[in-house]
Amino acid sequence: MKIPKRIAQVIINALNGGVVPRIGLPYITVGRKAEIDAMLHDVDVIADGGAAFRFLIGKYGSGKSFLLQTMRSYCMDRNFVVIDADLSPERRLHGNKGQGLATYRELIRNMSTKTRPDGGALSLILDRWIQSVQTEVAAEGKYEVTSQAFSAEVEKRIYTVVQTLDEMVHGFDFAKLLTMYFHSVRNDDADTKASVLKWFRGEYQNKTEAKNALGINLCITDDDWYDYLKLFAVFLKRAGYSGMLVLIDELVNVYKIPNSITRQYNYEKILTMYNDVLQGKASHIGFIMCATPQCMEDKHRGVFSYEALRSRLQSGRFSLQTNVKDLLGPMIYLEPLTNEEMLILVEKLRDIHAVLYDYPVRLQQQDLIYFIQIEYSRIGAQTNITPREVIRDFIELLNLLLQDSNITIEMILRSADFSFAKPALQEDSDGSPFAEFEV
Repeated sequence: MKIPKRIAQVIINALNGGVVPRIGLPYITVGRKAEIDAMLHDVDVIADGGAAFRFLIGKYGSGKSFLLQTMRSYCMDRNFVVIDADLSPERRLHGNKGQGLATYRELIRNMSTKTRPDGGALSLILDRWIQSVQTEVAAEGKYEVTSQAFSAEVEKRIYTVVQTLDEMVHGFDFAKLLTMYFHSVRNDDADTKASVLKWFRGEYQNKTEAKNALGINLCITDDDWYDYLKLFAVFLKRAGYSGMLVLIDELVNVYKIPNSITRQYNYEKILTMYNDVLQGKASHIGFIMCATPQCMEDKHRGVFSYEALRSRLQSGRFSLQTNVKDLLGPMIYLEPLTNEEMLILVEKLRDIHAVLYDYPVRLQQQDLIYFIQIEYSRIGAQTNITPREVIRDFIELLNLLLQDSNITIEMILRSADFSFAKPALQEDSDGSPFAEFEV
């Protein structure tokens, strides 16, 4: 496998630590074709001016975050702006002590584009927008770049874009701030530029502070931060991007909120987003939220405890009776990867590990099959084991084999310390363990 060592190191270290790498995903992507195809259809809808809302549902370690990062990479390649955040006790969808605003700040901080994939792309996006307008006017050749007429034409086209936001909630002030940013760039006013960026990032504590800095008696709060995401989505489309994708992970942290009223307020915020998308009130924006089955289906604390959401999201009787998953609905349940898909994944990891540490590959396909057999021979593994567990076990196995050339995979897996995973395997004609396994 041809892969830079820098990327190989990120992949191995991240997976060994139980997290999803931000880069190098194409090297290890396996399976999930149906789920990815379903969400790619959403991406096309968003680019055409629509909106989309999905829940990715799976157990811990089942691949929700991996699929989220895969979509993130794909959408950035398609000229989307992607913002993402993990919910936590300090970051929620709604809160009266700044928790909702904290989520907004995290989303904006992680704003990413193809040319700025690691976040912090807000100022780059605004500067690129102004520069593109200037380039467009200059390319027409009607005005001298240094003339007043050129500046007036650029300003006119800037106003044309921002005026389209006036009719939206908070659109007038949002447009006013965009205009202020343009003037600060044109006049080389670094202080005003920094103040506008601070406002867009939601860092002003109250209206008085915002008014003193910018003359605008308004600031982003826990109650209205979602309205500004919709404004950003429309603006980004006008600024030349395909749309905006919002990725929210760890929805389970809402499920863990002990106060039932606070949980209901958070579920009400989800309902608002969901209704806006389905009713056509939002455009050029998509939402993907990750949750566990219990977080969604628990009728006492989960999303389904909020009746308005349960009645909209719960599967119909046809899906329940036929046990067929509807990937076109709002909820996508992640099925476990098959044995064959896991075999392909560990084969990729074996090659990446060998590239990272500069050694010839020792494990052959029969060894990998043996490893997968051992992993899936645990009681309940077929339904309960997750890719995260298998991956961490395999990387640990590779590390052990690398550090001691005298041991073999059979010695490790058949050792007394590994007795919990010693199935009664069949043996082929040459005496090696080789249970029935279809590749």
